Amino acid sequence: MGYKHLKFPENSTFLVTGGAGFIGTNLCETILNMGYKVRCLDDLSTGSRKNVDELIAHPNYEFVEGDIKDYDTCVKACEGIDYVLHQAAWGSVPRSIEMPLFYCKNNIDGTLNMLEAARQSGVKKFVYASSSSVYGDEPNLPKTEGREGNLLSPYALTKQCDEEWAKLYTMHYGLDTYGMRYFNVFGRRQNPEGAYAAVIPKFIKQLLNNEQPTINGDGKQSRDFTYIENVIEANLKACLAPSEAAGEAFNIAYGGREYLIDIYNTLTTALGKDIKPNFGPDRKGDIKHSNADISKAKRLLGYDPEYNFERGLNEAIEWYKTNL
Repeated sequence: MGYKHLKFPENSTFLVTGGAGFIGTNLCETILNMGYKVRCLDDLSTGSRKNVDELIAHPNYEFVEGDIKDYDTCVKACEGIDYVLHQAAWGSVPRSIEMPLFYCKNNIDGTLNMLEAARQSGVKKFVYASSSSVYGDEPNLPKTEGREGNLLSPYALTKQCDEEWAKLYTMHYGLDTYGMRYFNVFGRRQNPEGAYAAVIPKFIKQLLNNEQPTINGDGKQSRDFTYIENVIEANLKACLAPSEAAGEAFNIAYGGREYLIDIYNTLTTALGKDIKPNFGPDRKGDIKHSNADISKAKRLLGYDPEYNFERGLNEAIEWYKTNL
């Protein structure tokens, strides 16, 4: 289980795009701890300089400040790289509805730049972040790859386009690509600030500050919340996956289902707070229920997530108590 036993060839070098962000920093830190080299590419538009500062002194870590929308930057970043973990993207469904042109340039054109740069550099594996949002309005649970509905946001569209481009790069150019359809990732270093912050860190911060959090909708929406350790495992196992599994996208989740109001109540209990939430309107473009079938990732990548929701939440709470 997990990824601690995984081995890569000596002197393997990884490029993590978006490596100053939440998922990216955790990937960089893990790879360094395993004894391999990491180049981090980030324009710091949503990533954090603080995350870079925590790793910059490590002899195997290199930080490149640059933008995936610039093809030459992508080419330079891929020089001498064995494995690309492409996490750079702008997230948030509501924000994508406000900024469709930017999302297209950043999430689609940026990913295409990275795919082409990786191909030109002879990268072994290209693992990239997709999203459960590609399931759109498909009503059946659990969500299963190959059974998608109508997309509900520009963000979802960008991720579907990334999957299609990646598939073509495997088909026509022999670049091994693996799409990670993340389901509501949470954990250490996730930013609790701003209007588009993810719900778990936002709730924790507000409760620690004795503020009243707002739940969008009635709180009865459900999500397959996925702890960061499971996501790290999936990315690293994809780098070691057989070429027969390339060109595919995989649900990366735990396979559970948590209701927002239950999570809120769990947090208030864990933090010893007696604060009732405020209920706001539903968020535009949001999917009501989400739960993943992870059998494909298990079968083809050897994915075997160690952290259930409860274990991950307890670790996240402890981290935020110390670091907020």
